[in-house]
Amino acid sequence: MNTSIRILVADDHPIVRDGLIAILNTQPDFEVIGEAATGPQTVERVTALQPDVVLLDLEMPEIDGVEALRRLRETCPDVRVIVFTAFDTDERILGAVRAGARGYLLKGAPREEIFQAIRVVHAGNSLLQPIVASKLLRRVSQEPPALPGPETLTPRELDVLHLLARGLENKEIAAELVISERTVKFHVSSIQGKLGAGNRTEAVVIAAKQGLIKL
Repeated sequence: MNTSIRILVADDHPIVRDGLIAILNTQPDFEVIGEAATGPQTVERVTALQPDVVLLDLEMPEIDGVEALRRLRETCPDVRVIVFTAFDTDERILGAVRAGARGYLLKGAPREEIFQAIRVVHAGNSLLQPIVASKLLRRVSQEPPALPGPETLTPRELDVLHLLARGLENKEIAAELVISERTVKFHVSSIQGKLGAGNRTEAVVIAAKQGLIKL
């Protein structure tokens, strides 16, 4: 049984793609199954190859990474995308997270950090570098609060939320709270709905803004 994490690398620079692929192929549990050089090509190849994780640059020809994310959310809603880019502006980070990115890494991140991000996101969780989380929190804090408010979260949902903020995977949260993974998924979905978040990452950021947790 093949348990490799199937990865697609999307970047418009051939040298960057080649370098990433070479690095990723050093890991026995990774399998690079494809690459893409433009936004439309990314959407087309992800749809055709159905990778587990996509490493996506934001600066892509024809359509940018954020628009590619939006299209992927419609055509391949289960695909897990990590933005891997040089762009660290608040607007670009927020746009990518809201479009469905499960992780956000800046180019120059150590290779071990890239490996960890892929494994964490593949396990169904979200990951932001601390500097990215800080920028995202600052950007969200300038916006009107999400409604309904934090008082709608149940005590158990707050427990799950705190563990989400620590970066725990579903199975780890389940073990910590002595509940099933299915129950954890239910709570995570409920938390996202109540906080008005599009995904786990945004839920954690909104919760931090509302003072429920600390990043």
